[in-house]
Amino acid sequence: MIAFFLTCYKSVFRITTYTREAKRVDTCLLMDTDEIKKAFGKRVKELRKQHGWTQKDLAAKVDVRFSVLNKYESGIHVPPVDKLIELAEIFGTSVDYLLTGNELEETPLHNHRLLGRFKELQQLRAEDQETAIKLLDAMIIQRKLQDVVTSPIPRFAARP
Repeated sequence: MIAFFLTCYKSVFRITTYTREAKRVDTCLLMDTDEIKKAFGKRVKELRKQHGWTQKDLAAKVDVRFSVLNKYESGIHVPPVDKLIELAEIFGTSVDYLLTGNELEETPLHNHRLLGRFKELQQLRAEDQETAIKLLDAMIIQRKLQDVVTSPIPRFAARP
C-alpha cells in the first residue's frame, strides 16, 4: 500500500487505499458518531419495510448474513462501500440518502401538498404504492385523451 486518502462529507469519513500502480485496493467508511450510524440503520430498515421485505430477504439480496444486516439496521456496523452501493441500487435511492438522509431532487415539486402526499405514499406497502401509481397513470391518460378529444380539428382547404 502506498497512499491513503481521507475524505469527509457530513461527518462520514472515507479512507481509500491505493497501490503503487494507482489501483484502488480498499475503501472503508467511518461514521463520526453513533447517532449517524443509528440514522443510517433506521433508513435501511424503513426502506426494507417499504419494500415489504424481511431482514432475511434483504440479506439474501445483498449477499450478506442475516446477522450482518441486523447489525447494519441496529447502527452497530456500516457496510463496506460495495455493499452500500448495492443497497442503494436495490432500494432505488442514492448512497447519499442512505448515509446522510438527504434526498436528491432532480425535478423540484412546487406543490407542497402533493409532495406531502407522495412522501406519505412511500410509507405504504408496495402493493398499495403500485395501486396509487396505476391510479395516477389512469388520471394522466384520461387527461391526455380529453385534450385530444377537445382540441380543434384542423380544417383543410378543399381541392379544386
